[in-house]
Amino acid sequence: MDFSKKNIESTNNTDRPPYGILSILMIGAFIAFLNNTLLNIALPSIMVDLKVDASVVQWLTTGFMLVNGILIPTTAFLIQKYSVRHIFLFAMGLFTIGTIIAGMAHAFPILLTGRMVQAAGSAIMMPLLMNVMLISFPIEKRGAAMGVFGLILMAAPAIGPTLSGWIIEHYDWRMLFHFVTPIAVAVLLIGFFLLKDKKEKVDISLDMFSLLLSSVGFGGILYGFSSAGNKGWSSPEVYGTIIIGLIALIWFILRQSKQDEPMLNFSIFKYPMFALSSTITIVVNMAMFSGMLLLPIYVQSLRGISPLDAGLMLLPGAIVMAGMSPITGRLFDKYGGKVLAIVGLAIMTVTTYYFSKLTFETSYTYLMVLHAIRMFGMSMVMMPVSTNGLNQLPRRFYPHGTAMNNTLNQVSGAIGTAMLVTVMSTKSEKVAAELTANAMSDVAGQQTAASIAEMKQQITATAMLEGTNYSFFVAAFIALVALILAFFIKRATPLEEINEKSAGKKVISKLAES
Repeated sequence: MDFSKKNIESTNNTDRPPYGILSILMIGAFIAFLNNTLLNIALPSIMVDLKVDASVVQWLTTGFMLVNGILIPTTAFLIQKYSVRHIFLFAMGLFTIGTIIAGMAHAFPILLTGRMVQAAGSAIMMPLLMNVMLISFPIEKRGAAMGVFGLILMAAPAIGPTLSGWIIEHYDWRMLFHFVTPIAVAVLLIGFFLLKDKKEKVDISLDMFSLLLSSVGFGGILYGFSSAGNKGWSSPEVYGTIIIGLIALIWFILRQSKQDEPMLNFSIFKYPMFALSSTITIVVNMAMFSGMLLLPIYVQSLRGISPLDAGLMLLPGAIVMAGMSPITGRLFDKYGGKVLAIVGLAIMTVTTYYFSKLTFETSYTYLMVLHAIRMFGMSMVMMPVSTNGLNQLPRRFYPHGTAMNNTLNQVSGAIGTAMLVTVMSTKSEKVAAELTANAMSDVAGQQTAASIAEMKQQITATAMLEGTNYSFFVAAFIALVALILAFFIKRATPLEEINEKSAGKKVISKLAES
């Protein structure tokens, strides 16, 4: 049974896409995106206020992704089982509750709890929107539709950093959540009164043991990588949870392959372009999310740039990415994803490498321009590559394809962020130890307490800069791997469409013979 079609058929009885439902879903997704970009600039302020370091504060990012990675595999089931209205209201309700909790937080665990409740809502919203879009638009118009979708959602990163910087300069960082709360409540009310789609009862149940295996698998892997930053790779808690996670994930995959109605259908990886697009997306996410975390810490903690100026520095890049989104969509419809991915990844690789050459004197303008160019490259990669992969899937696999893509996005982003923060922390500690040993042997007890304190401060800053540069270098290498994979992309067409065209040619051939 084509559950994905039934989920929206009541709202899409004609060829006209359900723009009302899409509009409400996009507003909800926009708020979720805006919330994420607001928080990036606030991380250094949160570190100071709540007295936590970079390896701890990164849990606000990786913890969010952790919950996403655990819950997104269930979205294929939810999309098949429930109506768009019910799923949206549940997701937006969770997001609103999480925002309220985070806004009241006066300790890091409470703030993290609020973020994770937010993530539970956000995890459901994005696959729902993607599935509705895939069903609503024919394949030849899908690139342009995804481009408009990208333009709306990329407006959030354009607004977020600058708005966040202004709020932090004039108010407490908690105001970021107080700002989002009334908007989230308004969107929830709009959805309650305007979303009216119905759905006939579907006889499908969730395999709870599969959900447990999925949670332990993805959760264990993400927790292990995220804990490595402050516990070290030699900690049993780190490698132990990763091993447990891998065992549970393998068990989960084997169990899904034997079920008639799997929670997450891994058979979609038999479609080569989907498998390739997923691999490229994983690699790109690992490189991309690192920049979102490392750059704000560098410009504020090491350079002393104000939150507002840091937000303004990121603004041109976000505007470029938003503006390119509809253009990239139309180029994808015309030329396919291969050329776009190769050009975009080449730009990403080079600019990420140049970010590994930062100094204490790197100019503000240079950082702004380099970031904008990096975002220009990124705009050519994510949506074209993932859309090309989804295009090869039969219609019945759309919920599983979108759920799989979003799961891999969150898992790879969290692993990449955790890994590169760990690389930064490890490199910083090593450089700090070397510089301290050299400095102590040089001064030989002749320095005053004040000068020693100043020297330690300089060593800490230098070590952190070296760690940041090394992390960007590793991210550039990761982007290079994605660039090599992009050369194997081919334009994808659904197998069912190929079969229809083949059948049509046979009919024409028989008519011609007769």
